[in-house]
Amino acid sequence: MNFNLSQNGYFGQYGGRFVPEILIPAVDELNRVFQEIRHDQDFYRQYYSLLMDFSGRPTPLTYAAGLTEYFGGGRIYIKREDLNHSGAHKINNVLGQGLVMKRLGKTRVIAETGAGQHGVATAIMAAKMGYKATIYMGAEDAERQYANVFWMKQLGAEVVPVTTGTATLKDAINEALRDWAGNFDNTHYVLGTACGPRPFPEMVTFFQSVISKEMKRQIHDLHGKNPDRIYACLGGGSNAMGAFAEFLEDDGVELIAVEAGGKGQASGKHASRIAYGTASVGICQGYKTLFLQDEDGQMLDTWSISAGLDYVGVSPILAHLAETKRVRVLAATDDQVIDAFKLVVSKEGLIPALESTHAFAGLFREVQNTASDDIIVVNMSGRGDKDIFNIGEALRDEGWKSFVQERGRRYAE
Repeated sequence: MNFNLSQNGYFGQYGGRFVPEILIPAVDELNRVFQEIRHDQDFYRQYYSLLMDFSGRPTPLTYAAGLTEYFGGGRIYIKREDLNHSGAHKINNVLGQGLVMKRLGKTRVIAETGAGQHGVATAIMAAKMGYKATIYMGAEDAERQYANVFWMKQLGAEVVPVTTGTATLKDAINEALRDWAGNFDNTHYVLGTACGPRPFPEMVTFFQSVISKEMKRQIHDLHGKNPDRIYACLGGGSNAMGAFAEFLEDDGVELIAVEAGGKGQASGKHASRIAYGTASVGICQGYKTLFLQDEDGQMLDTWSISAGLDYVGVSPILAHLAETKRVRVLAATDDQVIDAFKLVVSKEGLIPALESTHAFAGLFREVQNTASDDIIVVNMSGRGDKDIFNIGEALRDEGWKSFVQERGRRYAE
């Protein structure tokens, strides 16, 4: 992977390292170790062995026969990151950073989480490797994704609900950064997405690129060539960069990222930074990228049916790739996502996370423009068990509503 980085970790005009002076030694140390391990084949073998033995890699590339037949366009394949231990791609990154922690000599890990999958993965890693864990989660997200909060606590992590701001992902990141600044002597911040100060965007991409490494090998084994298109959802950018990384220099592969269109551009209730063209360049949370902000630089509220995509910024790598037209960015609304969810469930027997379903929704809007010999891959970054409350509410399922009401009545007695 070659991102044409400058010495200071920029991707075009985006990136950099904008942190308080107190954190400079910590990020310098982290960058030094990352530069060592990214070229260390022994480290990578140790890392991938851990993924195989503990998380269950490689994940399959599943042919979506039902969807392919339904649409009558290109051949659709699904990269099954939902089959990782913990149910999402997030564990690829946290296990790698857990090994980095050993080199750093840290004993405590902190993390932010939106949908909760990164928090669960971090809690799993901490339990596996013997670290203490504290997870910051926006109070709004904690309510939407309480099942994941429950599992984090069972795994021994301390879960801290964040009530400041909009009580979502950006606010959880702010609190995690404050914690790190005060405790970096024994604490490592396992940032979950390809954002933040250098070296986090590169490091998270490095660990998540295992997705596209496997994908390229699998599709070549099947068809002897690269896919024509790859679709991935886009919040902060970890799963999108994981799916795209090994294909960035393959000009014949179109890379499409799908943001959270929420209730539509006109509503103002969305988290689309690029597709709607409503973001502007700013510096926040340690790096420079496109943020949803007002004229005074104050971060705006975001909205998505999926807790993992309602982030106010975007990976500096993806901001650059979109600006240079290497990645094309779409937005899918909540309604389009629910329609896509129902189609994937009924045609493939799969239950995608609402985040991942944005990628399917993006493909379904464009599939009529594909030819029968086109090869299309959708990165299914996680499974939808965690979303059952949101999905049941969105589908207005009366049976589910009755179940929740009855269970609530029992607990109240």
